[in-house]
Amino acid sequence: MARKSKRNNPYPPQNNQSMYVGIFLLIVLLGTFVVLQFTSQPGEKNLSYTQFLAQVTNGNVALVRIEGQVIQGEFKNRVENATRFVTILPLMDEELLPLLKQAGVEIIGEKVKDQSGWSLTWMIVGGLLFVGFLLFVMRGAQAGDSSRAFTFSKSRARLHRENTNKIRFSDVAGCEEAKQDLQEVVEFLKRPEKFNAIGARIPKGVLLVGSPGTGKTLLAKAVAGEARVPFFSVSGSEFVEMFVGVGAARVRDLFSEARKHAPCIVFIDELDAVGRSRGAGLGGSHDEREQTLNQILVEMDGFDSSEGLIILAATNRPDILDPALLRPGRFDRQVVVDKPDVKAREAILKIHTRKVPLAEDVDLSIIARGTPGFTGADLENLVNEAALNAARNNRKKVTMEDLEFAKDKVSLGPERRSLVLSEEDKWMTAYHEAGHAILGHILPLNDPVHKVTIIPRGQALGITYHLPEVEKRSIVKEEAIQNIIMAMGGRAAEELKFGKDYISSGASSDIDHVTRFVRTMVCEWGMSDILGPVRYGETEGPVFLGKDLVTRKNFSEKIHELIDEEVQKIITHCYEEALKLLKKHEKKLDLLAKTLIEKEVLTGEDLKELLGEAPKKQFPRLELIKKELENPSQA
Repeated sequence: MARKSKRNNPYPPQNNQSMYVGIFLLIVLLGTFVVLQFTSQPGEKNLSYTQFLAQVTNGNVALVRIEGQVIQGEFKNRVENATRFVTILPLMDEELLPLLKQAGVEIIGEKVKDQSGWSLTWMIVGGLLFVGFLLFVMRGAQAGDSSRAFTFSKSRARLHRENTNKIRFSDVAGCEEAKQDLQEVVEFLKRPEKFNAIGARIPKGVLLVGSPGTGKTLLAKAVAGEARVPFFSVSGSEFVEMFVGVGAARVRDLFSEARKHAPCIVFIDELDAVGRSRGAGLGGSHDEREQTLNQILVEMDGFDSSEGLIILAATNRPDILDPALLRPGRFDRQVVVDKPDVKAREAILKIHTRKVPLAEDVDLSIIARGTPGFTGADLENLVNEAALNAARNNRKKVTMEDLEFAKDKVSLGPERRSLVLSEEDKWMTAYHEAGHAILGHILPLNDPVHKVTIIPRGQALGITYHLPEVEKRSIVKEEAIQNIIMAMGGRAAEELKFGKDYISSGASSDIDHVTRFVRTMVCEWGMSDILGPVRYGETEGPVFLGKDLVTRKNFSEKIHELIDEEVQKIITHCYEEALKLLKKHEKKLDLLAKTLIEKEVLTGEDLKELLGEAPKKQFPRLELIKKELENPSQA
């Protein structure tokens, strides 16, 4: 284990250092003197004009000096320990001079002074102060001496000692493949001779790539915790400042400190803040960020992996990073930290509920199945919201109801029970959600309905939840069609019960989702019999903007018309199918809507009691293929 050594300045002290310090102090003293000249003298009291006239009438004014509208003078007797005063003449007062003469006040008139000279003096002094300060900072940054320049050039990295980092791989769930890749880094830091003996070279840098909240920083800490080595953590944005050269100086300081603590890990979070492609700005200029990136590239070339220094970095935008960062010899390994699947989500929930007392009815697998797309950070927030809800209700343990409440709150926002709906809106919402629920229940390829509610939440007046039985990696065409039919069930139920003239705007989000979904089917998935398996449209965008903004049209106007016709055809067909199915089950639709009005919330078990068992989910063609493989036909 490396022992911390006393830091030595790699640059010799400058001979003229004391001269720059003396100049800077002299400018500060000069500025202080000028400020003191403009401040009020001690013992001087500010009077309103009315108070001044009262003092004159009482005979307590001995002398006045009049300069324009400013009147300064002296009291005969102290007023609140003040011997002098100052006041402003608001308007021309013709009675003032006779009053002063009558009271026996000595009157001194002074010429109005020109303030332009003082304004110029202030500008010069302020400019000298700024130039002196800037010169002092730049000298410190160029010399690399962080004790000067108010430590601007010193790295902002935080050092976590090996004995304080308690995070291990057991504290990270949901990314087993990533942990396996990083295990090699741990092995190298623990036993470097094992790799050196066979001539293997460990990667200098490992780039963790994944969506926000997937646990990239936690993985980096776990690597350091497993290897029991020091851990430097810094954000990419902490390198760049307004002063030229500061970012590069901080990079040099960071790597210098890391070498002293080797073997160790340096973790740079949000690498894209400083590692974007050079020359990709609007003007392609060579700015401070690019100088910082150049210094990072130089430093990563300047150390050998045998030193025991490993660079970990995290980003959610690897596509905008400079290619020089990703070449072999720098960040030559990328580890993808993806969003967790259902098993990983359950494991993450178990980790976050270690210190949370759970009731006997809690089933984390149900919560995991109902949170597709949630990251580790989302699940941690869910558990915390559930614990807060249990505490608000004076419960000693977190129940399944608390977890369901937290899941809904994190997904859609808090309940809006204070929102008062008219009777018309309630019945419209009840039939709308009942239409979704019935079609989701009877169509065999849809996910089972988990809960239906007409309690407003977020921007929605009602929600129908589905609980996937398995984690989906792909979708077949018939399943997509049934999903569209189910999504159009709300609008179809409104038309069936209230007529075409009384359909509401509540289906706007359903229509928007279905339109985008069907266009993806036609243009990207090739699920159109007319257009065939062809990709229509390409996305592109300037890299400096950080995201794709432009969709390039790579097809003719005739194809464009065919796409629009095909999208409309599929949606219209699914809508008509939804109407037919709901008309066939209209009694169940009425029963479900009436029950929703009474209870407001229905679970999947309630739906089974009202509608019967749902049909078994199956793929008929898959069953036929299995039979053919088991009993091949004889030639």
